[in-house]
Amino acid sequence: MAESHTLGRKGEEQAVDLLKNKGYRILHRNWRSGKREIDIVAENNEYVVFVEVKTRSENFQDDPRNAVNSEKQRSMIYAADSYIRRYNINKESRFDVVTVISGGKSSEIQHIENAFYPTLR
Repeated sequence: MAESHTLGRKGEEQAVDLLKNKGYRILHRNWRSGKREIDIVAENNEYVVFVEVKTRSENFQDDPRNAVNSEKQRSMIYAADSYIRRYNINKESRFDVVTVISGGKSSEIQHIENAFYPTLR
């Protein structure tokens, strides 16, 4: 398994742990709609939350939030729409980003709620 893939998996595990500790229930991980994927689908009392996880090593130069560009957002929006239709979701939905900067034995994790809004422009 490639080192970046292993790092990404560890980041997703940490994101799941963070969300669970915040009281979210994890509905799906790596949910796919065609070629589109949502890393984590979770819910709390108010929302179904579609989460993109971005993991980087501490020596990576760019902020991981920058990787959730308009193309990635559009892909998530379409996948979320498919998810909502497939499971007949009646709850409000939200798009969050969890960034994980791994420093070997420790990580810096940030949960950004309402990271973007579902516009298709």
